[in-house]
Amino acid sequence: MPAETPGSLTNTQYLDLTAFILQSGNIQIPNGQISANALAELRINPGAAEVAQTGSQPWTHYNGDERSIRYSPLDQINSSNVDSLKIAWTFDTGPFGPRPETVSVTTPLMVNGTLYATAGATRNVVALDAGSGQIKWTWNPQEGQRFEDAPRKGSGKGLTYYNNNGQEIIFTITPGYFLVALDAQTGRPIESFGSDGWVDLQQGLRLGPGRDDIDIGMSFMPLAIDGVVITGAAHLVGMRPIARENVKGDIRGFDVSTGELLWTFKTIPEPGDIGYESWISGADFTGNAGVWAPMSADKELGLVYLPVESATGDRYGGDRPGNNLFSSSTVAVDYKTGEMKWYFQTTHHDIWDWDTPSAPLLVDLPDGTRAAIQTLKQSHLFMFDRKTGEPLFPVEERPVPQTDVPGEWTAATQPFPLLPAPYDRQGFQEDDLVDFTPEIHAKAMEIASDYRMSESPFTPPSVFKGPDGTLGTLLLPSATGGSNWEGAAYDPDTGIIYVPSRTATSVMALVNDPAASSVAYIHGGGTPPNVEGIPLVKPPYGRITAINMVTGEHVWQVANGDTPDEIANHPLLQGIDIGRTGKPTRSGLVLTKSLLFAGEGVGGSPVLWALDKTTGSIVAEIEMPGTVTGVPMTYMHNGKQYLVMAISTPGSSSRIVALTLE
Repeated sequence: MPAETPGSLTNTQYLDLTAFILQSGNIQIPNGQISANALAELRINPGAAEVAQTGSQPWTHYNGDERSIRYSPLDQINSSNVDSLKIAWTFDTGPFGPRPETVSVTTPLMVNGTLYATAGATRNVVALDAGSGQIKWTWNPQEGQRFEDAPRKGSGKGLTYYNNNGQEIIFTITPGYFLVALDAQTGRPIESFGSDGWVDLQQGLRLGPGRDDIDIGMSFMPLAIDGVVITGAAHLVGMRPIARENVKGDIRGFDVSTGELLWTFKTIPEPGDIGYESWISGADFTGNAGVWAPMSADKELGLVYLPVESATGDRYGGDRPGNNLFSSSTVAVDYKTGEMKWYFQTTHHDIWDWDTPSAPLLVDLPDGTRAAIQTLKQSHLFMFDRKTGEPLFPVEERPVPQTDVPGEWTAATQPFPLLPAPYDRQGFQEDDLVDFTPEIHAKAMEIASDYRMSESPFTPPSVFKGPDGTLGTLLLPSATGGSNWEGAAYDPDTGIIYVPSRTATSVMALVNDPAASSVAYIHGGGTPPNVEGIPLVKPPYGRITAINMVTGEHVWQVANGDTPDEIANHPLLQGIDIGRTGKPTRSGLVLTKSLLFAGEGVGGSPVLWALDKTTGSIVAEIEMPGTVTGVPMTYMHNGKQYLVMAISTPGSSSRIVALTLE
């Protein structure tokens, strides 16, 4: 075979892979030749040769690799021994930052025996020994006033590793919105990158006209690939924007060696750009439309996939009539030039905060089809040809309810995938009301009578105490999901995707509040109603859904966690078996050869669940010293498999915990 061609192996890798395949026991090598199935195994697991040689399997990206599928072929921890997992080491983040951070949502990386993570409110970077948790080095950004003014403080979600022709780099975006390149061995800024290792991401922005403040930052990491490091943008939560004007969330590519700006992709087009015609007005002053979530990339196609959020603001768009490209879209651009190759807008003229919240999963289906799968807050799942953007399941533009809010504009239709079916409930009708008992159901009916119902995830917000006297519109899911930044996991062996989601009532109510905003209407009204502490909506409150992406059919669906104590022990439910409800939290997943691991997320219980990935049945309930608030990851180091995750406990500093077998 050739020494090296795209998608093939070097001679050394070819020889190294032989040992791995022989160990696997399920791939045959007739006449000493590696089969196509064996080559597919290496494409699924590019680190297979490394495992065979060194007993090491890295976790190089936030979602495992640049494809964002959150899958590892490791199987040392399996159904026969998972209940024997023990804590190998714990790292306390308390000493980092001006005060201890009590909730951490970071996900570490592991490369070459070193684990890299963010820690503390100021987003320090720490390097730890992957086997012991011992500190190797730390770095503190020390941003002064830029930190104080930052819209996105906290340790954030993680880091980026990049091997630049032998120079190992850790990239981070600070709370003050600097892109920083650190030497992965020492933690020192790389002087040849930008200005002594720093690039100021506030420079070159398209600012909001008349705005003196710069409402922009980032809590996720950049993406580095093939000589380019790509940065996203995040803003303050846009439910109650102070003005219709804001800084635009442009996406930029920089040279990984020098920090030189290579390109800018304008998520809100300018005159003459593709997509500008989708703005009847408002493109010149409207902001947001950033990429606050992680990104994914295809090396063979040379594309980076951008999950773009909504434009200013999240609940009212009367100042920006039109479909508003490229907000609330999945966009593929050439990562060398920034040239757009395709896009698909999943929400036209977004006034629900249906941001595109997670990296598209770049998957190879069992039949070889190369696809991009996008999970969404509204619990739609779209699958595209990742080269062309053509939907791989039919999509239908359906008429949707129209607004009666003065000055608002709504799109006549919205896109609905015909397959798969939504993985969480959409809209809010009478049969969604909780009905544990006739008494509870009657109370729920009475409460709901003060609100409008919704027939669709695209039923628009309504005015609080408007002409009909209602308090807003009830909707499922909420603006935090459905699914969100935790993303999903994909099994390349079976073509099944595993999607965590949350079922919680949202109230879309608009108020006019000139003291808070110059925008005509912003989010207001009260909090989502409940029945004496019982959620207004039927359970399950959180779920995990397995979907076959070849057929588009749901395989199984289970509740995310047990019933919350405050529900199980509620006075109105004494003596009533309501089953396992799950929790209104969002689970972070990691998938291995045989198991699906799930934490319960912020607000959940201190437990890590191990599920049989074929059935969803519980294999093990692993007690943890805190709630799993970061998305778990796994790696092999010195022949031993580890599961690592951030955990949080109210009143205590967050920690990073590593589990392994004794």
